[in-house]
Amino acid sequence: MNDRKKVLEYLQSHDIAYECLEHPATPTVEEAMKYWKNAPGVQHCKNLFLRNHKGNRHYLVIIPWSKKLDTHRLEKTIGESRLSFASEKRMERFLGVKPGSVSLFGLINDENNEVNLILDQDLESASGISFHPNDNTASLIISHEGFMKFIENCGNSYKFLNLD
Repeated sequence: MNDRKKVLEYLQSHDIAYECLEHPATPTVEEAMKYWKNAPGVQHCKNLFLRNHKGNRHYLVIIPWSKKLDTHRLEKTIGESRLSFASEKRMERFLGVKPGSVSLFGLINDENNEVNLILDQDLESASGISFHPNDNTASLIISHEGFMKFIENCGNSYKFLNLD
């Protein structure tokens, strides 16, 4: 099934409202910024898929697009050492997406809830949040309520942390 279609069907089946912003393929946040200017007040996100040194734990880290992740601080906070980006093969296995399309919505493909979700604490107060719908040719905006409902429905472990 088309990645976007699967996400949209999931959101609809769980009564999570969304607004869709169509745009050309944007593999990086910096490229997507020019298409997000018409969505003021929305927290656009950077999504990073990481693994620990042993490769036995995986993390989807979501931060506001304008922040840079301090991986050393994150490692200390979550009790890991030597976090690194997960390979394309792992990304497809755990989230069902390719590089440039990683997002919160990849969790619908993590049927065994193996991915740990780490969220920047600034997302707790965002009224609207946007993510690619598992393809990078659009951005979906959901409310904070929809965001939390999605996370709870997926069943993955999650933490809000100060990632500054």
